[in-house]
Amino acid sequence: MVSTKINILYEDDFIVIIDKQAGMLSIPDRYRKDIPNLKTILAEKYGQIFIVHRLDKETSGVMIFAKDADSHRNLSMQFQDNLPKRVYHVIVNGIFRKDEIEIDIPIISDPTNPSLSIPSARGKDSKTLVKVIERFKNATLLHCELITGRHHQIRVHCGAMGHSLLVDEIYGGGTAFFLSSVKRKYHKGKHQEEKPIISRVSMHSYELGIKHPSTNEEMNFISEYPKDIKATINLLRKYSK
Repeated sequence: MVSTKINILYEDDFIVIIDKQAGMLSIPDRYRKDIPNLKTILAEKYGQIFIVHRLDKETSGVMIFAKDADSHRNLSMQFQDNLPKRVYHVIVNGIFRKDEIEIDIPIISDPTNPSLSIPSARGKDSKTLVKVIERFKNATLLHCELITGRHHQIRVHCGAMGHSLLVDEIYGGGTAFFLSSVKRKYHKGKHQEEKPIISRVSMHSYELGIKHPSTNEEMNFISEYPKDIKATINLLRKYSK
C-alpha cells in the first residue's frame, strides 16, 4: 500500500521539490481518478499546482512542481532545452566494463506499443552520460546523467548496451530481486514464501539541478536512496562482491 504522505525536500512561493516514493503516480491515471497521485495531492494542499516533468510510477526520487504559471513556463523551457541536471542511480544486470561512457543511441516510440520506446536509427537524438559507481559479481551500480530526456531513455540505453536494469520486467530485467539469487546457503522457513528485496524498477532519481524560475539562482537537490534500493546495494556488497 502506497502512503499518501508527501516528503517535501524544499519549497518556496514558486516551486516545491518532492522526494517521490516508488509506486506513486506523478499525475492522475487516465481511467482511475481515485488512484493517489502527486499532482492531485499537491493541488489539495496548495490550491493550484503545475507539473513540470514526470517520473514513472515505479521510479523513486527527486521531482519538481511549479506553484504558478510563470514558474511553470520558465521551468518547462529549461527542461525543453535540456538545461537541468538530471541524475539517476540505477542497478543493472552484469558487469558494466567501461568506467565512463556517453551512450549516443537514437530512440523512437515503439510502433507496436506507443507507451514504450526502442533504439532506432530513425529515432530522436538521445544521449546519456554513464559512470560506474560500484561493480558487483553479477550487477553494477551506475550514475546516469541525462543529456537529452527521451521517454524511458535510461532503461532503453542500458538495455541496448546489454545491461538491462536488475529489475525491469518491460525492458528485459527481472520481475524482482531476491536474496536467494546472491546468497549461496539461503534457507527459507518451511511453508514460507521468500519476499523480494525490491520488486519495482531498480532506478532512483538521485539529483536534480535547476535555475530558480524567479531568482535565476542555481539550485541542486538530492534524494537519498529509499529502503529497497539501499537494501539491494547492501546485499550485493555482502554476498556478490
